[in-house]
Amino acid sequence: MKFAILKNNFFWSSGSGRESALTFPNGKMSRLTPAATKKNCSAFTLAEVLAALLFLAIVVPTAVEALHIASLAGEVAARKGAAARVADRVLNESLVMTNWNSGTQNGTVTENGIEYRWTRSSASWPAQSALSMVTAVVKYSAQGKEYSVTLNTLANPTTQATGMGSQQ
Repeated sequence: MKFAILKNNFFWSSGSGRESALTFPNGKMSRLTPAATKKNCSAFTLAEVLAALLFLAIVVPTAVEALHIASLAGEVAARKGAAARVADRVLNESLVMTNWNSGTQNGTVTENGIEYRWTRSSASWPAQSALSMVTAVVKYSAQGKEYSVTLNTLANPTTQATGMGSQQ
């Protein structure tokens, strides 16, 4: 297989295997051995190297920031799920224990080594005065930032005095 390349006003042609030929513009040919052809191979120019370094200077910090944001999003999502479970547990316990109307309460729950601070409060529901809205707010931190989850439910004050398991 033979091929020729025009480079810097010289024709390079590849012979059948081991030797290459260099043809000068005046028509004279020179045979080159494989070692000589390797020595004459081209390299990157300074402009190409600087362009590659500029590209890396832009891409590497952007990729690192993208990984940081993805890590934060994953951590916040996992902790938000745990905080929602804590808020649900606080609301359910206060409704079962019928202490939801006893003012604001707060506490701390530790789950998997992470602290979740919760606050439970109740207020009159604006849509209907016979019902009360019980709110649980759970705060947590992820990578130094504070986040919170809020859950609400409605409670009927008239059922508060009714005991569990009463028979008629």
